[in-house]
Amino acid sequence: MKLPAPLHALNEVLAFLLELAALAVLAWWGWESAESIAPRLLLAVAAPTAAAVLWGLFAAPKARFRVPVAGVLAVKALVFGAAVAALHDLEGSGWATAFAVALVVNTALSTVNRRARAAF
Repeated sequence: MKLPAPLHALNEVLAFLLELAALAVLAWWGWESAESIAPRLLLAVAAPTAAAVLWGLFAAPKARFRVPVAGVLAVKALVFGAAVAALHDLEGSGWATAFAVALVVNTALSTVNRRARAAF
């Protein structure tokens, strides 16, 4: 299924916003996970940084290492799964579920659309 151009663009913007939201949630979780300032700062910086490095190496459009679609999806599942778990820890299941549903729908549409575009 090839998405129409406006829907494709909207889905790509949503994907980027979800990626930024995942990094923000991981930073928020890191900050809230410790009581003293040094571990708070360390976790608030390390959690999103680790996710961003992993993403940049394997899942970004211009990733350093080209991996099959299954590998890209595995990295996305790991990063987004960590963000959903962090959001669940911070806010409970409601927001975490909503975020997870948005992620699954967006990733599914992106994956199907990429495969359809590659077939042409």
